[in-house]
Amino acid sequence: MDLTFDNRPSGQRACAALAIGVYEDTGLSASAAEIDHLCGGEIARLREQGDIEGRSGQILPLFHLPNVAARRVLLVGCGKEAEFGVSTYRDAVARAVRFANDLGCTDLACALPELAVADRDEAWKLQQAAEVAAGAIYRFDRLKSKPPVTRRTLQKCSFSVGTGDPVRAQSGLERGRAIGAGMELMRDLANLPGNICTPSYLAEQAQQLGTRYGLTVRVLEEDELRTLGMGALLSVTRGSRQPPKLITIEYRGAGNDHPCALVGKGITFDSGGISIKPAGAMDEMKFDMSGAASVLGTLKAVAELRLPVNVVGVIPTCENMPDGNASKPGDIVTTMSGQTVEVLNTDAEGRLILCDALTYTERFEPEAVIDIATLTGACVIALGAHATGLLTPDDALAAELIEAGEYAHDRVWRLPLWDDYQKQLDSNFADMANIGGREAGTVTAACFLSRFTKKFAWAHLDIAGVAYRSGKEKGSTARPVPLLTEFLIRRAARERSAAKR
Repeated sequence: MDLTFDNRPSGQRACAALAIGVYEDTGLSASAAEIDHLCGGEIARLREQGDIEGRSGQILPLFHLPNVAARRVLLVGCGKEAEFGVSTYRDAVARAVRFANDLGCTDLACALPELAVADRDEAWKLQQAAEVAAGAIYRFDRLKSKPPVTRRTLQKCSFSVGTGDPVRAQSGLERGRAIGAGMELMRDLANLPGNICTPSYLAEQAQQLGTRYGLTVRVLEEDELRTLGMGALLSVTRGSRQPPKLITIEYRGAGNDHPCALVGKGITFDSGGISIKPAGAMDEMKFDMSGAASVLGTLKAVAELRLPVNVVGVIPTCENMPDGNASKPGDIVTTMSGQTVEVLNTDAEGRLILCDALTYTERFEPEAVIDIATLTGACVIALGAHATGLLTPDDALAAELIEAGEYAHDRVWRLPLWDDYQKQLDSNFADMANIGGREAGTVTAACFLSRFTKKFAWAHLDIAGVAYRSGKEKGSTARPVPLLTEFLIRRAARERSAAKR
């Protein structure tokens, strides 16, 4: 979908549909008041009659209003003006775009970014509008033999902010467009089934991304992983017929500066191995490569924006399957770092592939490392589907991620990473166990990873609750691409500012 900025008066915008806001208590937005004046008070009459109350969730289409260039006007309920905030703004834009698409409109003029959102400027509103608009019409139906028959689809969406700085608005739109493209890539990869999106397929997608944007991509094969001593990663893949890969993809936008490293868990299907999962909802374990998909999506967004920052993506990827050759509970493996691990549960495999990838990441001499993983069911229980679990010993890095998440509306919640939890990983037979019992499962998983991060600033993002939806709306959410991209945008701005001093 083509996303543009057009700040002409709403009544002059010739289009298939125009979306304008109506509040529940205080009345019409500026564009709604303009349209009401042009058509002789029709909107005010509809409010008096109760046809549109302005409640959040309401949309009333009006057709061929006199003196209005748009063929349809969508009155979008925005709730009470004092309560109109980040979430209600995003929801209003998404509903308007989806409604226009369902009507068969080919283009939409959206005046909702003119609405005031506390502590947010026009750049933020345009960025968010671009992101949610792309997500609102996203469909994954390429694997259906007969895709659903639809009317014409929305091809163009133009946004206006009314008053404000149009240069900042355009900048925000460009960021939102790039982040939306990265989110689409993540969704496409994560929604694919495990028989298509294998480790080899992920490597091919990384190489295609590298070719398109001039990124340096390297794919390490099983023999090379064995030579490197990645015994933890290789223990996970033993039960699978799909060969494992370690993918690195480098974006260089800042000369010789040390990079930020993104390490993404890439289990393309997780059966649990010998510690096999229950059958119910096991199909959702195709999403266990969401960390890897988020790394590729973020790198696409960064490349689209041409950010002046260096980023390296590191993706350990394999399947976790049961087999006569699969790892067994009680096996002891030696990691690339030389530390040994007693594998008490083969379904705690994500940390095993990540620990070797984290050790490998040392060679890039990163200034910061963030690993991203659908790591623990405990995080879903603790935080639900709203916040990513953040664990790090680095207060400054935590603050950066929290601030980026708040701005991007892709929020994190910091959990403790105290040494008190480390003893839960004690093993009688190896340096550590790969699980720490039922208590504080998200924390002990991060404690395990922390033992492989002594040489760099590091943060762990547990995205198990936020990366995908279950049930009727099953599918990837594309989180945390907005969070990671905003983090890197801010890093780039900080480095640019430092270079000027």
